[in-house]
Amino acid sequence: MAEKLFTKDFTKQEPVCDEAIANALGVLKTGRLHRYNVSSGEKGDAALLEEEFAAYMGRKYCLACTSCGSAMHLALRSLGVGPGDTVLCNAFTLAPVPGAIENSGADIELVEILDDYTIDLDDLERKAGKAAWLMLSHMRGHITNMDRVMEICTTHGLTLIEDCAHTMGASWDGRKSGSFGKVACFSTQTYKHINSGEGGLLVTDDPDVISRAILHSGSYMLYDRHTSRPAMEVFEPLKTMVPNYSSRMDNLRAAILRPQLRTLDEQCARWNKRYKILEEGLNGIDGIRCPQRDPRESYVGSSIQFSLTGRDEDTIKAFLQGCMDRGVQLKWFGNKEPVGYTSDYSSWRYLGGHPALANTDRILRTMCDMRIPLTFSEEDCETIVDIIKRVAHAVLPQ
Repeated sequence: MAEKLFTKDFTKQEPVCDEAIANALGVLKTGRLHRYNVSSGEKGDAALLEEEFAAYMGRKYCLACTSCGSAMHLALRSLGVGPGDTVLCNAFTLAPVPGAIENSGADIELVEILDDYTIDLDDLERKAGKAAWLMLSHMRGHITNMDRVMEICTTHGLTLIEDCAHTMGASWDGRKSGSFGKVACFSTQTYKHINSGEGGLLVTDDPDVISRAILHSGSYMLYDRHTSRPAMEVFEPLKTMVPNYSSRMDNLRAAILRPQLRTLDEQCARWNKRYKILEEGLNGIDGIRCPQRDPRESYVGSSIQFSLTGRDEDTIKAFLQGCMDRGVQLKWFGNKEPVGYTSDYSSWRYLGGHPALANTDRILRTMCDMRIPLTFSEEDCETIVDIIKRVAHAVLPQ
């Protein structure tokens, strides 16, 4: 019997829903794609998206941006971060996070991670005195103990910014991810939980921060057309003092996102069904370990990570190639050079070098990562587990 192969594309997303397509066509027919090209008293889709996402998050204000990376940059600048400051950040994240910190002019101090891929809170506490800011990346949807994070921030006077690119729709102990920090930033890039190709959302309860962020985003003197904002007088002392970074979202992308936001929780449940099949199957394979997740964490399983603990580089490469030959595409964070979206902190050389992080190096050296697109059925997930199991038995020493 021929060995089973997997033939579906790991980068193929579900089509945008009919309502989003109709909304987009409506905007295109008006020609009013720019968020400020609206009639007096009219709310464009960007403004409506901001209202709706703020309500979904239970936050006072939201700003729609060109990307999550631009939202993080605006968050840092709106909080007053600049040259001479230091921002703490977990070492396991994607390049836009250190990129946003570098763009603010601040220095970065990386924090170790643990075997469950979350930030090492003991290392965070040791380093807390070096900075006034923490950019906490919920990388690949793994949420750490947010109760302790808030304790550390309170004790050491750290201002928390959350990178929630992978945790839209997730929560910690019943509280939404993105509701803990002074500011939180979300992604609407194609591989995230709602899809506009590119895009980002910034939320906060702070009137000064959102006013600065709106001005930074490129509102010119049209900030009155934002409806998710504080009173107009808050802008008066800021309007000529805050530079324009042209980072605003347009009405077309917002029109595509608004219907998706209404079905977000249903989509998250679909991802988690697929994740649980993969998690249970992978944990049943000798030599493979998925992290144990805290019962207080309500995650969104749009990707899955596992470790080939104790395996050397040659063995891991043979495992990865065996999966690829059978159609299962895995990313590996142990590569010495960045590949595609995958890189580790040693490749961010623009930071000027950083002391080695022994635990992070050890963990990333054996960590594999796999997308779980909703174009995969639950049966597809069972097939993927079967293929990985066959490759593991053939390649990994027992």
